[in-house]
Parts: sequence; C-alpha cells; structure tokens
Amino acid sequence: MLPNVMPDSIQTRLSDYARLLRIDRPIGSLLLLWPTYWALWLAGDGSPDIGNIVIFTLGVFFMRAAGCAINDFADRDWDRHVKRTKDRPLTAGRIKAWEAVALFAGLCLISFLMVVLFTNTLTLYLSFGGALLAFIYPFMKRYTHLPQLFLGAAFSWAIPMAWAAQANELSQVTWLLFTANVLWTVAYDTFYAMVDRDDDLKVGIKSTAILFGDADRAIIGILQALVVIILIMVGSRTGLGTFYYLGLAGMASLFVFQQYLARDRKREGCFKAFLNNNWAGFSVFAGLVIDLMIH
Repeated sequence: MLPNVMPDSIQTRLSDYARLLRIDRPIGSLLLLWPTYWALWLAGDGSPDIGNIVIFTLGVFFMRAAGCAINDFADRDWDRHVKRTKDRPLTAGRIKAWEAVALFAGLCLISFLMVVLFTNTLTLYLSFGGALLAFIYPFMKRYTHLPQLFLGAAFSWAIPMAWAAQANELSQVTWLLFTANVLWTVAYDTFYAMVDRDDDLKVGIKSTAILFGDADRAIIGILQALVVIILIMVGSRTGLGTFYYLGLAGMASLFVFQQYLARDRKREGCFKAFLNNNWAGFSVFAGLVIDLMIH
C-alpha cells in the first residue's frame, strides 16, 4: 500500500468541500444530465457533436455543484433544525459562508467560459438565464410554497441551452421538453420535500409537499401523467418510433413504482421514490438513442 502523504487536516477539508458540492451524491447531477442529453440527441438528430456532449456533461456537474454551494449558503441557518441536513459542513461551521459563495461564483465562471469559448451567441445569451435561476432558487422557499417550480426551471434551462448549442436555434419541441422536465422536477422534488416535511413545518420552510398536503401523491401522479403525455407529443412531432415509446413506457412504469414506494409517506420510502427517478430519465434517454440509431 502507498503511504498516506496527505495530512489529515487537508483530507478533512477536502471531504467537507466534497460534501458541500455533493460530489458524494451524484443523483442531482444525473437528474439534470438525462434531460440535457434528450435535447442534445434530438437537436443533433441522433448524432450530437462530441464537443457539445463534453461541454454539457461538464457543465451539468459544475452547475449542479454550484447550485448545491449556494443552496447551503442560503439555508445555513435553517439546516441545523432539519434532521437530514444538520451536519452539513456549512451549517456545522466547518466551511465559511464566503467559501460557499466563492465556489458558486468560480464554478459558474468556469461553466460560462466553456459556453463563451466553445458554443454560439444564442447559447451565450441563454446562459445568463441559467445562472440567474441557479442563484435565486435556494431563496424561494422563504417566499413561496412553490420552490420546486423554480428548481424545475433551473434544472430545465440546460435543455434550451443544449438545443441552441447543437442547432443554433430553438423550436416548439425544445419548449415541450422544457415543460415536461419542469413538471417532472416538481414531481420528484416533492417526493424529496416529503422526506423533510415535518422538520420544514417546524422551522417555517415552504415546499410543494407542505402546499399539497394529503393530496401530495395524487398531484404528483397528475404531474407524472402530464410528463408522459408531453413526451408522447415530442415523439409524435419528431417522428420517433417504437424504442422511444418503450422508453416512455419504462418511465411510466417507474412512476407507478414510485407511488408504491411512497404509499405510506414515510421518509425512507419517499427518498427511494425520489432516487428512482434517475432510472426514469435514463429509460427515456436509452429509448431515444436506440430509436435514433435505428432510424
């Protein structure tokens, strides 16, 4: 075995930064990645530019990490009251508030430079909207019971950006994908908010889980059905075939399974339902890629 030459203090510091940026929990990046890939592959008619794949893959991970940093900055005083978040590095004082803001700014700058250097003017203009959404989302839970809607817009903004980078234009299909992804994000992040609902009620944090109340699962089900319907419209308008619709069937089946997981509204079941959405997004992507390869 190689000797450990890195001091324990540095290892601890790096571990705290990794936790702040959620490097140890890639689920958020994956939920952001699949819809971005939907847009790239559709805009590229099955053959997106390798450069765009690299740029938007890196951009997804950088911007998700940036979003986590600014989220923990916004919630640093409230997270200590929530069971799941009370030991986060910023809340626990192991990372300073200015460090989180600096990481947010640095990651946004890196992502912005990739857009400036390697994409087109339309994508550049759209990038300002993405940065704004990433910044304002964490603060919305103070003012509205619909912070998940703002998260949906932030998570979906990569769709028009990726489409613009690949096609240098936007279309009706772009905005159909955007709408479907906003609704999907509200649905899965409501499952996530249901995990913290009891704690959030105590400290005054707002969420769709609180707004929906006992109708939470029913409303999530309606949102999930709308996602599938809009993605069927996407398939119809783009002439996609059997494998794409099999991917959608996979997503729909997983949505039903998520309802089963969250049937008792227990923390563990709701969190598993949230995590399961990674496979729903992948199912659509896999069906889309196979269909475009064949046709």
